[in-house]
Amino acid sequence: MLVLDNKGLENKAQWEEKGYDLPAFDRAKVTEATKENPFWVHFGAGNLFRAFQANVVQNLLNEGVLDRGLIAVEGFDYEIIEKMYRPHDNLSVLATLKADGTVEKTVVGSIVETCILDSENEAEFQRLKEIFAKDSLQMVTFTITEKGYSLVNGKGETLPAVEADYAAGPEKAMSYIGKVTALLYSRYQAGQKPVAMVSMDNCSHNGDKLYAAVNAFAEKWAQNGLIENGFVEYIHTKDKVTFPWTMIDKITPRPDASVEAMLEKDGMEGLAPVITSKNTYVAPFVNAEECEYLVIEDTFPNGRPNLEQGGLMFTDRETVDKVEKMKVCTCLNPLHTTLAVFGCLLGYHKISEEMKDPELKRLVEVIGYKEGLPVVVNPGVLDPKEFIDTVLNVRIPNPFMPDTPQRIATDTSQKLAIRFGETIKAYHASQTLQVSDLKMIPLVFAGWLRYLMAVDDEGSAFELSPDPLLDTVRVYVEGIKLGEQVDVEAKLRPVLENQAIFGVNLYELGLAETVCGYFAQMITSAGAVRKVLKEKLS
Repeated sequence: MLVLDNKGLENKAQWEEKGYDLPAFDRAKVTEATKENPFWVHFGAGNLFRAFQANVVQNLLNEGVLDRGLIAVEGFDYEIIEKMYRPHDNLSVLATLKADGTVEKTVVGSIVETCILDSENEAEFQRLKEIFAKDSLQMVTFTITEKGYSLVNGKGETLPAVEADYAAGPEKAMSYIGKVTALLYSRYQAGQKPVAMVSMDNCSHNGDKLYAAVNAFAEKWAQNGLIENGFVEYIHTKDKVTFPWTMIDKITPRPDASVEAMLEKDGMEGLAPVITSKNTYVAPFVNAEECEYLVIEDTFPNGRPNLEQGGLMFTDRETVDKVEKMKVCTCLNPLHTTLAVFGCLLGYHKISEEMKDPELKRLVEVIGYKEGLPVVVNPGVLDPKEFIDTVLNVRIPNPFMPDTPQRIATDTSQKLAIRFGETIKAYHASQTLQVSDLKMIPLVFAGWLRYLMAVDDEGSAFELSPDPLLDTVRVYVEGIKLGEQVDVEAKLRPVLENQAIFGVNLYELGLAETVCGYFAQMITSAGAVRKVLKEKLS
């Protein structure tokens, strides 16, 4: 049997016989060096981090480029660390699912210490303060999702935990960013030591989002006399603290039962996933595609190791912005959201299966190549057309990638403004393109509103994916029934005017009528969504 812990890895031959790549470095020595002189602390111990950043560091440790590993911190769901990381000595298995049908199996051992971001747990928080006080710390990175940086709720009201932290100060901060800012303040108190605070979340200008959140705490605490005023200046001083922009891209679905079965067949023990009390689904393994991109603005005031050798791309802010816009606004994310919305409506449970559907395949091709590509600025480090080619021909159709439309439909209200609104704005600003030329993007908006009815194209109820604005946006389609007459324009007008959701006021730019028309056609009967897709894409 294969046991995933330090002792289990001593049986090296057994693992290798089953085709697993093992850490090729002295893990005990690396652990000791990392604890003494940490260089990289990561917040957000989820699947993307385990499949991407941790694997990059593992490869560089194997090659001798690095001599220290990663410290992973979890601040949302402590059970991920308590019930999954630590019982396996912070080891995990990465199953890389290749489009050619092969699977690469790697035991990742680059995460050598784990911490819990809990200010009420004195030992855990004190250890984090020690790490933040170290001269050696160069980068603090984050994959905590876009909403992790938000200090307000869907109505724009300051969250209660944030409000309480503003008043109480850094000592016992309770909110996520409050605790992170408290740790950064401890680095300031240790001698204003330099560090890069690097958001690696999949959202536009992610460094600015992290900066805005940290700065909000710093300013409030300074105003309330709870910290030294110099801390505000510290986080504004670029040779002390930076908040680089990044663009990250790697599809990492939740651990899949078919991968679990494959590892079980190898004789791996203890594979059962844990569903935490916060409903996080976490397993000793992660599954991911082989394609990965991480482009980072190269501003590291305390230096950085040679991570280029691990495939990471370092460049200037302007180039990161171009790459991020290319991916998030045109070449990948809008295509994913499109497939998520219509996949849920049409009863699909795998994104890859949707690419066999002629209408859906054609829909994303039009949105990518015809409507999106004309407004993409080529960033130079990646070619936009080649990027879309890879997305549509290799990545999304990969039958071994168990990603679901239901997962990708999560938080759609937070995504539409960036994933489609930016393209609409670019058309509006263009001298040669017309907003009225956009036909498929409004179709996605109508599809999303139809999705909010929580009734699929056959007329059967389904569960909507989590979304912070669900209660706010569902009211716009409340009471609408398939086949019944309804004043669509009166119902939808308030949401179509909502610039926060779509990035633009759809009435002001002349797209609202198109969206209403598509939506009206989609609610005429069961099967109407398919009928509209066929008509518009023929």
